[in-house]
Amino acid sequence: MRIAVFCGSSAGNNEIYIEEIKALGEFFAKNDIELVYGGGKVGLMGAVANSVMQNGGKVYGVIPEKLQEKELAHTGITKLKVVKDMHERKAEMAANADAFIAFAGGAGTLEEIFEVWTWAQLGFHSKPCVFFNINGFYDSLFDMINNMVKEGFLKEEYVNMLIKTDDKKQMLEAIKNYKSPNQKW
Repeated sequence: MRIAVFCGSSAGNNEIYIEEIKALGEFFAKNDIELVYGGGKVGLMGAVANSVMQNGGKVYGVIPEKLQEKELAHTGITKLKVVKDMHERKAEMAANADAFIAFAGGAGTLEEIFEVWTWAQLGFHSKPCVFFNINGFYDSLFDMINNMVKEGFLKEEYVNMLIKTDDKKQMLEAIKNYKSPNQKW
């Protein structure tokens, strides 16, 4: 199984995020889950890749040329693919992942998970989307998502298709047992 992880290119202000992303990387390696990620060597991205590699796992990174040129590319992983731009990066990651996890991060993390979640709603794929909710990081976002339902802009079944947890074992079970909802159209 390959899982794409979207997360910050910085470490954040709370040490819990580094600790938990390293634990997630170790969990992946010990459960034969291959990591697909953005190919960077910095922040949470670098930490999860390093953890998977240090624990004997496999890591596949996808990085745009522009970021590679800034010397942000992680060269110590199983395979690094350099692509033209962010659109190609996201398409490559999506094509090579069996599930998607949003860990703590910024605008890019949200953009990536929201795109694959939208694709799932439209029936472009039937892969699970997970919000790994360490330290309640995504609680406020889910308040907003639930408000979208309340205001009639999102069907509840599309919220229910999301996996929200802070437990690695529960997450893996939910991914393995995932059943996508009916297609929107």
